[in-house]
Amino acid sequence: MIRKIADVPMVLTKIPAPNDVQTVQEWIEAQVGVSTDIFYLLVHADDGVIWGKVEAGKLLTAPETEFSPILRLEMVQNARLFNHFGEVLLWRDGEGVFYARAIIEGEGNSTKYFDENQILWGNQIEAHDEIFTQISDGAQGLRHIVPLTGFYTEGRRPLRLAVRHYLTEDECGFVHVAYSRLVHLFAE
Repeated sequence: MIRKIADVPMVLTKIPAPNDVQTVQEWIEAQVGVSTDIFYLLVHADDGVIWGKVEAGKLLTAPETEFSPILRLEMVQNARLFNHFGEVLLWRDGEGVFYARAIIEGEGNSTKYFDENQILWGNQIEAHDEIFTQISDGAQGLRHIVPLTGFYTEGRRPLRLAVRHYLTEDECGFVHVAYSRLVHLFAE
């Protein structure tokens, strides 16, 4: 497969992780600040997968169910807050210590990258409201609640997660993916 490689100015920075008095929701909303842009949130937690969306600086998460838990910092393995302009990544190491970094595009050094769209599971809509859609897949009943509406499954998997892979070259000329970020959640 041939991938289109392009260039983008980008800055990668370490940022402060949540402190002991912040909730994960407060920390996420602080990363967005006064931005009017829409951000998506994908959290992998000890007790499940949590999707969310930040609009007008306010975090909305999927309704709590047996497969979509409430967002609690002590359960977070990693969380990605993302849109077309960048991503904030929060992760916990094996000792339980949190770290965070941000990738912001549009400034900084030119970096080579390529994009790919990953197919997300879900071929049957179970429920929806004005922000979220509960979708399932397969006999095992795999389910998640995504912050998208207005799409149809028709027995196929329409959900996609756009991922950007940034490249680096080592001293021998070997080019490899240095890091990746989420860019967009959409339905085809």
